[in-house]
Amino acid sequence: MRMGGVWFLPERCLTLTKAICDKYSLQQTALRFLLQSGVVVIPKSAHKERIIENFNVFDFEPDAEDMAMLEALDTAESLFFSHYDPETVEWFMSFAK
Repeated sequence: MRMGGVWFLPERCLTLTKAICDKYSLQQTALRFLLQSGVVVIPKSAHKERIIENFNVFDFEPDAEDMAMLEALDTAESLFFSHYDPETVEWFMSFAK
């Protein structure tokens, strides 16, 4: 699941996660999902309210159904570009020159 692009999730993803996000914010849901999946996360914010919200992901645990719903959102494709597109690969390789 490419949660780094959480603000760019397709509308269908936002609809699927609405039931979960009615309980918690989208950011909390994303952070908790990643933590519960064994991914190390380093959230960043300069806003006190968001820092507190980011820390408050340890007081809930999505159930198996919620986790399965979130895992089902993984399209195994980048939200930003295709790693298989030759032009994209060439563009990235231009930085190594």
